[in-house]
Amino acid sequence: MKTTAKTTGLRYWMLRALEECDRAGAAFGADPVHDLRVALRRCRSMADGMMAMDPEPDWKAMKKAGKRLFQSLGELRDVQIMMEWIDRLHPATSMARVSSYSGPAEEKSSPAEGLQGGQVEASGEDPQSTRDAAAEALLGILRQRETEQKHLARAALEQFDRKQWRRWAKSLPHRAARVRPGSTVFKHLALERWTAARELHTRAMRNRSQIALHTLRIGIKRFRYIAENFLPEEHKAWSKDLKHMQDLLGEVHDLDVLWATALACRVFHDAESRKTWHDRILEERAKRVEEYREKTVGPDSLWNVWRAGLPQGKQIQQIAMQRMKLWAKALDPDFAHSERVARLALELYDGLNKARLFGPSLQNGNSRDDTARSSLYVAALLHDVGKSQGEKGHHKASRDLIQSHGTPLGWSEETMRRAALVARFHCGALPARSHKALRDLLPDEQKTIVRLAAILRLANALDAEHDGHIRRVEIENAALAHGGPRRTNGFVRKPSVLGKNEALVIAAEGYVPGSATAQTIAAERYLLETVLRRPVVVKSHIQHRSSAQA
Repeated sequence: MKTTAKTTGLRYWMLRALEECDRAGAAFGADPVHDLRVALRRCRSMADGMMAMDPEPDWKAMKKAGKRLFQSLGELRDVQIMMEWIDRLHPATSMARVSSYSGPAEEKSSPAEGLQGGQVEASGEDPQSTRDAAAEALLGILRQRETEQKHLARAALEQFDRKQWRRWAKSLPHRAARVRPGSTVFKHLALERWTAARELHTRAMRNRSQIALHTLRIGIKRFRYIAENFLPEEHKAWSKDLKHMQDLLGEVHDLDVLWATALACRVFHDAESRKTWHDRILEERAKRVEEYREKTVGPDSLWNVWRAGLPQGKQIQQIAMQRMKLWAKALDPDFAHSERVARLALELYDGLNKARLFGPSLQNGNSRDDTARSSLYVAALLHDVGKSQGEKGHHKASRDLIQSHGTPLGWSEETMRRAALVARFHCGALPARSHKALRDLLPDEQKTIVRLAAILRLANALDAEHDGHIRRVEIENAALAHGGPRRTNGFVRKPSVLGKNEALVIAAEGYVPGSATAQTIAAERYLLETVLRRPVVVKSHIQHRSSAQA
């Protein structure tokens, strides 16, 4: 049985890029240059997508390795595209050329579509080369630039490290395979790109400026590449429309560049020639902008079609958490420990909050509380990612990595900023309002971060041996005091609060007095005691007999 060669995936495109290097290097013709850029672009866009979930440095290195070659080929390709546009807009008027014209180029433009008013007389010239004078002058300049750009592209190709590229072609596809194509995390990444591109669309439709439309094209291109590389089902449904919208905006950009180049090169011999060129370029540009607008504005907009296939509602936040966990697992040497710490931290937080021991600023049912709780959870999950850079000072490295990661769609910037600071203080020096990381914050925010850091330090101590021995915790005496209204002599009494200096008792299932973990807890409870202004006692959790029998 004959097998079909695989034509997708990172390894395929990385090896394809090496093959296209040989083809392009022969003469740097328009088609080989385009094909090499496509192969490099596929590799670089896959690296860009994987970097959002996998912090492996080789992704960034691979992306950077092809950048100089890609950019050099891009400058050459820009010149070649302008030459193609001149042929489309201002073809030579030779009848011999028209009668012999055939082939795929007819799909782009026919010679009859050239300008009439801007053509010059052919007297004394070879009729086979007669065309608009400005076009002929610009073509001459562009041919010279093409030769120069080919030399630069050859130099960039010679410096391209193909041996290193082959090594990456063996190692990186294995890392990419850890997240299967079509996964919800890729859909979340696509939604981020869709959201960014949609905002650019709104801006571009307001003013239709060159910069706005060009930036929109880049936004759509980045969205398209995620679907193209990681979402096979969505790409199958959307690819035709996505490519067409990108091509329309790409041609708008090509026309803008052609006009700017013609002006800079001063190829117009009179005002009439200049006006004729400008009118034709504006006409072609307007056609493409209007076609784009017709397909992307209104209830049947392509934007709505694309959005319908991506995560909705609460699912967005849930998938964002999955992405963060994938990222953390690649950095944290014991992510199972961090997950246990996160669970214990939330149990402590909810118990303290229910007991109203933190006052009104972190009370349930308030958006500030929701953000604080989320920040604590993220900080606990990510508190050890800095260990990827070594044990010493890893709490500071964790802060830096969280801050540099950026905010996933569905989360707030406040959550991530606060989480980074809380993770910073999960060990090492105790947080103080005078600390350089906190001193520029508002007093209420300083207080919140110190409180969350106190909870995280204790939660981390509860799993100090990384063995999961302590399975859950609860605030024992606070839970009894605030279990609900009590009746005395038939009258409802408000639940009493803990006495001024009464100890807070935390019952921990699996806690063993005198163990190494107990010693660490005794040291790390100090910050929480300072925050609460009362002693904190951790004791073994004793199950009720009825619970044990059940």
